Amino acid sequence: MKELKQRSTCPVSTSLDVLGDKWTLLILRDIVFASKSTYGQFLQSAEKMATNILADRLAMLEAQGLLTKAVAADKKSKFTYRLTEKGVAVVPILIEFTLWGAGHCATVVDAGLLAELQNDKDAAVAKYQQLAREQASA
Repeated sequence: MKELKQRSTCPVSTSLDVLGDKWTLLILRDIVFASKSTYGQFLQSAEKMATNILADRLAMLEAQGLLTKAVAADKKSKFTYRLTEKGVAVVPILIEFTLWGAGHCATVVDAGLLAELQNDKDAAVAKYQQLAREQASA
């Protein structure tokens, strides 16, 4: 695994070293809430991530143990990316970011998802963690 260059031993700083870039969080969002798993699917996201940035962030997430990369069952030249347990542990953070953004910024969010997160956050965390685990074992 690629060694993390920490700025300090502060847990907030260390977390930001791994997760503190918008592209990284958007990849994780796409895996958790949109069930995306391939390079091509990530490229289709509304934010239009550049291919070099996407490749770099996927490699970093794999090196940090948040994702696994495997050859796709349907095409040998395609890879799928799945969350590891370390990646699944990020789900509550993504949910908090979603709730904070929806509550404090001008955003567009699926009304059903927002209601689900607002009505029972703990159940939503459990649901999306379970879905990520099921994807990883598929």
